[in-house]
Amino acid sequence: MSDFAFIFPGQGSQFIGMGKELADTFSSAREVFQQVDDALGEKLSRLMWEGEIETLTLTSNAQPALMAHSLAAITALEKEFDVSVSSAKFVAGHSLGEYSALAAAKSFDVGTAATLLRIRGNAMQRAVPKGEGAMAALLGANEEQAQTACDAGQVNGGICEIANDNAPGQLVISGSTKAVTIACEHAKKAGVKKAMMLNVSAPFHCSLMEPAAKEMREALSDIVISSPVTSVVANVTSEPVQGSENILENLVKFPPVIYTKDNSGDKNPVFIFRQASQQKESNVPSNEKERERTVTMDHPHPVADVPKSGLTKQPSFINSKMIDQISDKYSRS
Repeated sequence: MSDFAFIFPGQGSQFIGMGKELADTFSSAREVFQQVDDALGEKLSRLMWEGEIETLTLTSNAQPALMAHSLAAITALEKEFDVSVSSAKFVAGHSLGEYSALAAAKSFDVGTAATLLRIRGNAMQRAVPKGEGAMAALLGANEEQAQTACDAGQVNGGICEIANDNAPGQLVISGSTKAVTIACEHAKKAGVKKAMMLNVSAPFHCSLMEPAAKEMREALSDIVISSPVTSVVANVTSEPVQGSENILENLVKFPPVIYTKDNSGDKNPVFIFRQASQQKESNVPSNEKERERTVTMDHPHPVADVPKSGLTKQPSFINSKMIDQISDKYSRS
């Protein structure tokens, strides 16, 4: 069995210049960005490379942009170096990253993914207008402390819920801006190591996203899903998803996302996501500074995680140098 998997990031990971080096280096990556631009009828790539971060961070832009970057990297690996997604043990993705994972696994094409993510982003932003929702990372907090902070926020400011449990001491909360701000203040006073607002434009993975789920159900109703070329692990079950109907159903859910590890017994476990209601188990850096660096964003996961290569110990986007290193290890040529 393959000893690597590809894991795709969600919002919070965007930055100006993302993917530019890939496009300059590999024609196959340039083609992916062009496909996304064509599907959206605009130069999203120009915004990614030359625009303002505030505009890129709008969820309607960030979602297709992150997918484009992810698929450009994967396509370069496949076409330039014969590192095939079908050879991976599985693919997975955090939130919008699940769309990236499905596109990488050939369940639908890049243009379809871009269109769906633009619809998803618009739906999420309509659900909660810009500025009225927020997310924050609580570093050094346990679940009880995070819930207490959320309770304090809800008493005085509206909806505030645990959104992501990335690992012990790495929790993300989501809700109305006022409630999340109050929750952060409460957490700091309660001794939580750090509470930091995140670079996102809407409060993802909380109950405020229910209207967006309804819109996505309608948008996905006409989409044809092909069988993936490798296992796709769903956010909401932490299990490989079977059948197009189940894939579609999982894509319209907005539960909390839990970051936990595969229990297959591998010596080098790959991390996946688990729904909050299920028992979880985690493996995180023991060094506190290393742990803190891994949760500076809402979704702190790399474009690709090759467990035995040692290339992605810290969250990062693949660039051309990393592609060269990965291809040297895993190329079948």
